[in-house]
Amino acid sequence: MNMMDTIAGSDLENFFPKGWDLKKIDKCCSTPPEKALERQPHWNKDFNPVECEDVASFNMMMGYKIAKEIKTVKEEGNKLALILSAGPMGMYKWAAYFLKDWNIKCDHVYGFNMDEWSDAEGNTLPPDDPGAFQNAMENAFYGPLGEFTVPVKQRNFATKDNLPRYPEKINKIKADGGKLITIYGIGRCFHIAFWEPHFAADYKNVDEWKQAEYRIGAKLHPMTIEQNSLISFKSRVTLIPARANTIGPGIFLKSDRVIGGVDGVVGRGMNWQGMTFWVTMRYGPDIWVPSSWMPTLPGDFFIVKELEGPLIPECN
Repeated sequence: MNMMDTIAGSDLENFFPKGWDLKKIDKCCSTPPEKALERQPHWNKDFNPVECEDVASFNMMMGYKIAKEIKTVKEEGNKLALILSAGPMGMYKWAAYFLKDWNIKCDHVYGFNMDEWSDAEGNTLPPDDPGAFQNAMENAFYGPLGEFTVPVKQRNFATKDNLPRYPEKINKIKADGGKLITIYGIGRCFHIAFWEPHFAADYKNVDEWKQAEYRIGAKLHPMTIEQNSLISFKSRVTLIPARANTIGPGIFLKSDRVIGGVDGVVGRGMNWQGMTFWVTMRYGPDIWVPSSWMPTLPGDFFIVKELEGPLIPECN
């Protein structure tokens, strides 16, 4: 007896995005842990999964990779459009540490926060609100960089006025020989940024979906709200906006490289990102599963080993 056997007629029947294949999701999650890093036919030849022993190792290793990419682009004499995620966050202090140790000033970096909480019109939280992603980025990355930081005028946040300008700004950087690198985490329902799976219903085909660059005041899936109540809002769901401004695949799929990861362990042998990891790696590109496209891009993907499973229940 499982979800697929019992969902008919239940309150969950129309809860999950309609394009999800629950049997396929379950098959992905049933893969033995020892096959976690086994390459798949749809992966980019330069997509590299990296296993981390624990969250502390994850933060350091992912932070090192971010810093190294920033350093490499600097040494090449190019500008860097850096898409920044506000989850996970622990790697940014290490990125700042390495950059300062290497004396790498980030005056060549143009930061673009990938999303921000909003209302239906796209109005966002005040920049200094504890829940605002702008506040999070200032405190986690721009601030710790000190004198090596990204110039204020080169920091972009996903406001309703600035987000529509992202494509033009990024395209100009790339046209001048610069690079686009996306830093990302993955949501409980497989989103990248706040590009939710149910958005797929609004597009005629894959090509149209892949061209979508952003959304203002986008409706978030209930799974996203509940995820954030647990990882960011200390369970206080009433504080969380039900909408967000976000970049789309028309931006993140054009990345020269991507750096992502999953670190969602919660203790007692439990986690919230095991399914996220397995489906991202194994499902295959599908517009109803946004994260399934990330392995098709060159880059590095960091995984806390515990998330590999086995994903079986424990009563404790």
